[in-house]
Amino acid sequence: MTTNILISGFGGQGVLFTGKFLAYEGLLENKEVTWLPSYGPEMRGGTCNCSVIISDTPIGSPLAPYPDVLIAMNLPSLDKFENDIVPGGMVFYDSSLIERGVARTDIRAFPIPATKMANDAGFATLANMIVMGKMLKETNMFPAETIDKTLAKVVSARKQNLLELNKTAIRLGYEL
Repeated sequence: MTTNILISGFGGQGVLFTGKFLAYEGLLENKEVTWLPSYGPEMRGGTCNCSVIISDTPIGSPLAPYPDVLIAMNLPSLDKFENDIVPGGMVFYDSSLIERGVARTDIRAFPIPATKMANDAGFATLANMIVMGKMLKETNMFPAETIDKTLAKVVSARKQNLLELNKTAIRLGYEL
């Protein structure tokens, strides 16, 4: 089983962190993993995306031009990548920032008011992890009980104050 995931949004929305989280989760589950970040010249505010491939078998290329799963954190991302999702794939998008619905009828769409939820909960920078929680629930990609262990690996030592907030954000998305 191989799953191609594309995460996209503006710099500063946690796109690369979200990809790193998924890659570590795959590693902890003894899967083959690639993580390929891509961003423009502006680290914060510019566009960025991250391809993550998780597989039971060796991976030939780190590129995921036709994702099974798309996480779109902003409208330009949904506009750019919606048509690339494989038929039967899934798109998870921040409906607080993306006012239109998904046009395709051959994929499953999950609008998540992640930015609003994160703001209401008091952790405005963690909308990405709310979307991640919903994606983990709907895809059944990884067991829910491994999430905390993975977060402990990917939240840096200097940002340990955000560890519990990340856990809470994922749970909010998971419970949607």
